[in-house]
Amino acid sequence: MATHAGSEGIVKVGDNQIAEVKSWSLEEVSDTVDASVIGTAWRKHQATIKSWSGSIEAFWDEADAAGQGGLLIGSEIELNLYPEGVADGRRYFTGTAIVTGISRQGAFDGIVESSFTFQGNDELFERSHNDGGAVIIDGVAAGDED
Repeated sequence: MATHAGSEGIVKVGDNQIAEVKSWSLEEVSDTVDASVIGTAWRKHQATIKSWSGSIEAFWDEADAAGQGGLLIGSEIELNLYPEGVADGRRYFTGTAIVTGISRQGAFDGIVESSFTFQGNDELFERSHNDGGAVIIDGVAAGDED
């Protein structure tokens, strides 16, 4: 089983890397509806609409205009989460998201931090990073969808 150090990760808004990221989280969920019928002893459920959301934790960096500065409350962004970094062949998650919350906190004995929450706006894709060739989209090479 392959494991990856969290320190390999990168978070980008579009092509711009967000500076000072400490951690990020991504959650995918599916709503369900009750599909039980009369005479059934056990409930049955059917998956319906899917969604995704998450958060980014970072040390506040007011000079990071293209990264943290691009995370404005209510803004729609292209979010790219790279758990393994950006080397060729590395998998990452990408999609359009809306920034739903921003909080900042500081203490006399710590570093000022920022938290950003986001809600996916349409489908989340898992892709393979490849600067020198085809991009893999959900296991299919771009252009080979037929």
